[in-house]
Amino acid sequence: MRHSIMLVSATFLWASFIHEKESGSSLERTVQRFVEAFNQRDSDAMAELVADDVTWLNVSGQEVVVQVTGRRELVTSMNVYFDSCPTCRSELSEIITTPGRVSAVEIASWQGESGSMSQRSISVYEFSQGMIQRVYYFPAEIL
Repeated sequence: MRHSIMLVSATFLWASFIHEKESGSSLERTVQRFVEAFNQRDSDAMAELVADDVTWLNVSGQEVVVQVTGRRELVTSMNVYFDSCPTCRSELSEIITTPGRVSAVEIASWQGESGSMSQRSISVYEFSQGMIQRVYYFPAEIL
């Protein structure tokens, strides 16, 4: 009887671990799809991955500035950004996933007047019901 309880407990813990790992990879895939849509300059595809009331926040020192609130504002903001920087691209590096968040070092690159440019920033994507609810973006560092 005691072995049965231990076996059931071990099976439950393993199943919980696998579910959490699969959930984490699902969140990571969503962020990867979001960045791929960004690289394709497809603001509508980006919008499909966020909650209706998504919030994009820029964190700098002790200040947190709301950059975008809402799916439609995200689309408008991204379209303006794409027009201003047609060569901008982003890639994810050093990804860490928890049950409700994905954080990564994002490496942005673009063609500047003096040639190829790049910078990195830490981003945190917070999820609610499988959708990106908030994006926290920390100050960029030029590479």
